[in-house]
Order: sequence, then C-alpha cells, then structure tokens
Amino acid sequence: MSKILAIESSCDETAVAILDGDKLLANIISSQVDVHRKYGGVMPEIASRLHLENIAVCLKEAYEQAGLKAEDMDAIAVTRGPGLIGCLHVGLQAAKALAFAHHKPLIPVHHLAGHIYANEYVGELKFPLLAVVVSGGNTELVYVDKPMSFHIIGETMDDAIGECYDKVARVLGLPYPGGLPIDQHAQKGKHTYDIPAPLKGHKDYNFSYSGLKTSVVNLVHKLKQNGEEIRLDDMCRSFQDVATGMIVERTVKAAEEYQVKQVVLAGGVSANSDLRKRMQELFHNDVELIIPPLWCTTDNAAMIAKVASHLYEEKLFAPLSLAVDPNWKIDHYRDF
Repeated sequence: MSKILAIESSCDETAVAILDGDKLLANIISSQVDVHRKYGGVMPEIASRLHLENIAVCLKEAYEQAGLKAEDMDAIAVTRGPGLIGCLHVGLQAAKALAFAHHKPLIPVHHLAGHIYANEYVGELKFPLLAVVVSGGNTELVYVDKPMSFHIIGETMDDAIGECYDKVARVLGLPYPGGLPIDQHAQKGKHTYDIPAPLKGHKDYNFSYSGLKTSVVNLVHKLKQNGEEIRLDDMCRSFQDVATGMIVERTVKAAEEYQVKQVVLAGGVSANSDLRKRMQELFHNDVELIIPPLWCTTDNAAMIAKVASHLYEEKLFAPLSLAVDPNWKIDHYRDF
C-alpha cells in the first residue's frame, strides 16, 4: 500500500490530494472560476500567479485532513501536461521541491489519464474500454486495450467541446463557464433552429467544434440584424443537441468497431446532463457505462493520485530535471 501525494495545476484549479492505497485521505481544491468569470475565460498569467498563492495553503490543508506529513509519503505525483504552461510550472516546481527535500520519487502524470482513471473511484475498469474525454481543452476518444495503454482514435481538429460551449455562451449573453447555463436553458427548450453538424458523415472519429461555434455566432448575428427575437432556451437546445450528438454518434460507432466491454466518460463536459442521459440510454446491456461523480468531472488531484498509484507499482519515476509539456499526448505518457 503506497501513500501518494498528488498536485494538479494544469488550468484554473490548484489541487492537492493524498491517496493511501485505495483510500482517499485528502482532496483539496482551490478554484479560480470566480476570478476568471469577469474575463469570460481563463487568463493564463493570472491563473499562474494564483497557483503560486494557493499551492502552499492547499498542501497544508491536505496534510491536516489526512493527518500526515510530507515525509510520510512514498512518492510525489504531479500533472506534467497537457495544460497551460505557466500553471503546470507552478505545480511541477512544488512537486520537485517536495521530492528533493524528502527524498521521494517523482511521478509525472498525464492530465487526461487522470480524468479516465478517476472512474476507478466509481467502479472497476474493464478492458478493452473506450474513454470519452470531453473538457474545456480536450475532446478525444481513447481506446484503452489494457491498463495504462492509451490509443487516441479520434480527437478535435480545432476547438474542444468545452471551449465551444464557453464561446457560444458568451455570444448568447450567458455567464462563464458556459456549460452549465447552456445545459439548464436547453432542458427547457426545443430543437427549432437549424444548426449543421461539422464533419457529419465522415468515416473517422475526429471532431470539429470551431465550425459549430461559427454557425451559432452567425445565426445569432443574423437574427439580431433582422430584428428577430432569439429564443434562448430553443437556441441552447438546438446547439446542445448537435454538440453532444457528435460525441454520442462517434462513441457508439467506435464502441462497436473496437468491441469494448466498457465506455467511460471523463472530463468537465461529462457533467452535462444531456450527454449523460443519451449515453445511459444507449449503453446498458452488452457494454457497461461508467459515469464519474460530479466531483470527479472537474480538475482535481485525486484523479492524479489514482494514476500515480499505478505508475508507482511500475516504478515509473522521473528525474528532477523533468520539464512540463503543455502538449503532451496521452499515448506518449511514458515519454518524458
């Protein structure tokens, strides 16, 4: 049984967790959402500075919650990428300092692997599985044929789905982050607006959300210029049907082609009620569906600790010369 201290700082959450075997002893998260809301998105420089202010406080709270000290850990884990480079640097330097000061091994963890393995807090992962990774910065279908073996079979060619939600929310006058307010309005609306789905009919599993965002922006501007009322609930429903429909369509097709035993949702957009409902309707017989609890959908260090516990068993440790990689690919998570 290994005790892992994990640090996550890839975007706008400063997080520290302590995992003892399968028992999560501490999971501290300091969110910056309220700070960035006034800008309509994450401001990287501000985010980095806030991580610097918050990291020591989060570490202290984690130690107190777990009833342990840094020297009690077996290893220090940290998100190496992907993410915002300045934010990643703060977490990595803190992890390096702890590893050096207390003579503990350093474990680099891929952020998206963390989102996938967060589902282990819900149930056992069964291989082969298909991970649907949907967040503000990433949209990928990842085939996992065996533990810690990732193969990207589809990814966004431009914007991520979460980024698309935020930009559409902005043009509709809704607050940041855009996922929840759009979802709430969509539940009250009807699909009455004609919004085309990008890459419809393509044979691969890639996504494109830039065109979807542009379609909504152009439609909203056209309606305003013509003096027509924008039915907000209907617009949100029409947009969301297309946005989540692209995910569902490709997931069903990939799950059948790769003959997976399990489909797991991962990332912030996996909190979307429409996506969860549609997946539950489609996967309930031969293919098991795992949906993470809401606390696991946003960035947190518990998911980083969970991956690190597997890497610890493999003795996959990094030197203190380790650098961050904001564009680190999940299928190259051993390359550092």
